Amino acid sequence: MADDATPVEALATALIAARRSHAPMPRSEADRLAGMIGPEGAYAVQRLVCEAFGPAAAWKTGRKRVADPVIAAPVLEGGLRASGASFSTGELGACGVELEIGFRLDRPLPPFDAADFEALARDCVTPLAVIEMVDGRIDGFTDAAPLAKLADNQSNGGLVFGTESDEAALDLTEPEVRLTFNSRDVVTGRQPVPGGDAFSVFLAFARMVGDHCGGLQVGQIVTTGTLSGLPFVAPGTVIEGWISGLGPVRTAFVEAAAGDGQDAAMSGQRSSHGQRSS
Repeated sequence: MADDATPVEALATALIAARRSHAPMPRSEADRLAGMIGPEGAYAVQRLVCEAFGPAAAWKTGRKRVADPVIAAPVLEGGLRASGASFSTGELGACGVELEIGFRLDRPLPPFDAADFEALARDCVTPLAVIEMVDGRIDGFTDAAPLAKLADNQSNGGLVFGTESDEAALDLTEPEVRLTFNSRDVVTGRQPVPGGDAFSVFLAFARMVGDHCGGLQVGQIVTTGTLSGLPFVAPGTVIEGWISGLGPVRTAFVEAAAGDGQDAAMSGQRSSHGQRSS
């Protein structure tokens, strides 16, 4: 690392190296650098990482409360997969699971200042059930400083999306959900969307993201916050989610084949391996 590197450059360099080596950077160093850069610096780190590994294929956003600003974090190329695909231990060092409502942008949004912007925008998107695979490039990332997590694309490891549903009833504030690991219930019942209505979260993201990491593009999917908390799973776990009005989504965390850092498709075999919690 160059002695004259700025904190933004130093953190980006370390995160890029961690992605390439699959060896996370020390949390103490990530927190130290993140403490010197502020939110805009964290987004600058994202842009440098995206230049190295992009383009952005999808987006992670969310907020804890309705009054809070949303965040933006790109899901990089290769990390977006259709339901039924898996992620392997050659790709993820850890595997947290978040069941979420996502929105796929099917056509460009209308001008933000349009009088009927929200109504028009609803016709531009398709809601989908998605599962986010959570992993970080920082050692002990769940305990990292908030700006360190943001710089590391909010600890995103990948995103799996379900298919379009014909169901008419869709609750975007507190849908009924089900999440299972190897057919065992982990989360069931109605769960609130963090930060309120999921579509409002999407719109807030669309307004704030601008041209960051290429901006929001047609075909991209935007997540809106976990409905399931953040449980972690061990390799050999089949993960199945369901959201009322959106239907099912399915993935797995599998052992990498010998000498292979990626596993492109889920085997469908179930395992008795346990899980660990965050």
